[in-house]
Amino acid sequence: MKARAFAYARPSSLAEAHAAFDGADGDASYISGGQSLVPALAMRLQAPQVLIDLSAIPEMRGIRLEGESLRIGALTRHAETLTEPLIRAHAPLLAAAAPFVAHPAIRNRGTVGGSVALADPASEFPAMMLAMGAEMEISGASGLRRVPADDYFQDLYQTAIVPGEILVALHVPAAGPRHVWAFDEMARRRGDYAMVGGGILAERDGAVIENPRIALFSVGPTPVRARNAEAEIAGKALDADAIAAAQRALDADIDPLDDAEIPAAMRRHLARVLLGRLLRKLETC
Repeated sequence: MKARAFAYARPSSLAEAHAAFDGADGDASYISGGQSLVPALAMRLQAPQVLIDLSAIPEMRGIRLEGESLRIGALTRHAETLTEPLIRAHAPLLAAAAPFVAHPAIRNRGTVGGSVALADPASEFPAMMLAMGAEMEISGASGLRRVPADDYFQDLYQTAIVPGEILVALHVPAAGPRHVWAFDEMARRRGDYAMVGGGILAERDGAVIENPRIALFSVGPTPVRARNAEAEIAGKALDADAIAAAQRALDADIDPLDDAEIPAAMRRHLARVLLGRLLRKLETC
């Protein structure tokens, strides 16, 4: 199939982008890297009257340290997260996840903001935003607002973004010298969607883990914060008993669905195994 005919706009500011959306009476789609939207257009799963290209909007570009947080423009390409020194220094969990995102051709075109705006529950970056406690900077008719990651992911492919709004940037609390992190996923082949994956960001005081944030993906309709598992390791050393307790507690955090390829019981088992791997990696950081 081929995409339906559409008009094309390439605004140079957020105001122009919102005006283009309003001018199409809402029958428009924003495009950045296009790695998810272009296939949807080709299969006519989406058929907007107007396609609005966000690539020329300067507010959506750049990576810079602002006080105690790292601002990552939504147009930052996946490939940049592999090499950008500021990301490696201040958002190391994002850099750890980046090599697992699809394949080089997709990483060279896809954008971090596009991935987080789509909020595919099997994608790496949305879950890492949850693990890092990021805030999403969103532009709408009333101006800019920020939404914490804990409130941003709402349901399958549903986020706090309402029609017409644009994800402008991601604000990640900068990691400090006490932070430790781990990322891993299980997939049939490297680059495939993971059967289960996750990341942990925490602080360590000697052998004691503090303020852990555990986020998993491919275990439900949204990225999942494993709060019960977090509670089992917070304020403790990561010995075998603490790891086993966290694995048991994980059952209350996730609610995977049965599907044709992987039963829910299998995802639960894989999630427990993965959490054990992550915690043992964290122990050796």
